[in-house]
Amino acid sequence: MRRPLLVLSLALLAAVGACKKEKEVEPPAELVDFKQVLEVDRAWSVGMGGDEVLRLALSPAVDGTTVYLAGHGGEVAAVGLENGRKLWDTDLKLPLSAGPGVGAGLVVVGSPEGDLVALDAAAGAERWRVRLSGEILARPAVGGEIVVVHTVDGTLHGLRVADGTTAWSYEQQVPRLSLRGSAEPVIDGDSVLCAFDNGRVAAIGLSDGALLWSATVSPPRGRTELERLVDIDSPVRVSGEDVFVVGYQGRVAMLARGSGQIWWARDLSSYRGLDLDESSAFVSTAEGAVVSVSRRDGSEQWRQDAMRLRGLSAPAVDGDAVVVGDFEGYLHWIDRRSGELLARTKAGGDRISNAPVAVNGFVLVQDDGGTVAAYRARPRG
Repeated sequence: MRRPLLVLSLALLAAVGACKKEKEVEPPAELVDFKQVLEVDRAWSVGMGGDEVLRLALSPAVDGTTVYLAGHGGEVAAVGLENGRKLWDTDLKLPLSAGPGVGAGLVVVGSPEGDLVALDAAAGAERWRVRLSGEILARPAVGGEIVVVHTVDGTLHGLRVADGTTAWSYEQQVPRLSLRGSAEPVIDGDSVLCAFDNGRVAAIGLSDGALLWSATVSPPRGRTELERLVDIDSPVRVSGEDVFVVGYQGRVAMLARGSGQIWWARDLSSYRGLDLDESSAFVSTAEGAVVSVSRRDGSEQWRQDAMRLRGLSAPAVDGDAVVVGDFEGYLHWIDRRSGELLARTKAGGDRISNAPVAVNGFVLVQDDGGTVAAYRARPRG
C-alpha cells in the first residue's frame, strides 16, 4: 500500500499549492523580459532517457574531472566534465530511479523495485547487485567501506562496499500519507545524516549504524493528514559544526552537528531543498519563491518571486549566483547577494525537478526527459 499513498500525495500537494477552497486556480507566473547581465553558453549535452511522470531522483555526480550519469532506461555512463565525451557506458537493462552515488571506486544506482547496483567507476563493469526493502528515490551515498541507501519505507541501509552485504540498518516511522520522495543521506566524517518523512533528522554511525542523535525539526500540525504532512525529502547541508535543513509545510532550521540541538528555526515550506554559501542559506519554497536567509539567525535577507508557482528545483550556488530550474525547462541565475535576476536560458522542453550541480565553473542539469547539459555563465560584454 505504500506506493499508492505516495503517488496520491503528489496530486493532493498540487491541489493545495494551486488553489484554496472554491477560488480559481492561480496560474504559474509568466516569465517577463529583463536585462541579462550574464551570458550563458551550453558546453555540451548528453541524452540519457527519463520519465516525466515519475519525477525520478536521477542527477549528475562529479568526481574530479569525471561526471557520472544514469537514465531511467538503465543506462549508466561516465563522461568528461570539460567536453561531455563518453568514457564508458553500461546498459543495466533495469529501470533506474535514483543515483548515481559515487565513491570508493564505485558508481551506485537504484531502481523502483529496490534493486541497488554497484559498478566499477573506472570501467563501468558491474561489481554487485542486491534487492532492498523498498523503492529507491534518493541518491545513494558512498563513504569509507559503506554504501548508505534510503528507501521509501523509512529505512537507512548500510551496505558493505566490497560485496553489498548488509552491515546495518536503521528505520524511522513513515506517516500514512507522505510525499513521493526520500531524502538523500549525507556522509560527514564517521557519521551519516539523513532527514525523514516524519519531519525528523537523525545522525547515524557510519560503521555500525548506531543512533547518535535524532531531532524533530518540523512537528506535524493541523487536523487532517494532508495538513500534517511534514516531509523532509531533500538532503541536509553540513557546513563545519552546523547542519541546515528544510521541509514541506515545516521549517528551515540550523542544528548543531554534534548533538542535533536546534539553534534557530523559522517557518518556511519546501519540498525541493536548499544550498549554502559562507553567510546565507538559499531555499526554493513550495510556492516558487527563492529566499535567502542568514545562516547566523535565519532572518530573511531577500525574496525573489518572479518564478511563482513554476515548480522550482532546489537552488545551487554558482559563483556569485544561485541557479534554479523550473517546470518548463528554464534555468534562472539570481544574484546571491541582492536577489536580482541575472540570466535565463531554456535548457529544454522538459521539467527540471532535481537541483542543478555547480562545479568548477559549470552548471550541470538533468531534466525529467533525461537530457543532461553543461552550462557556463560569464559576464556580458
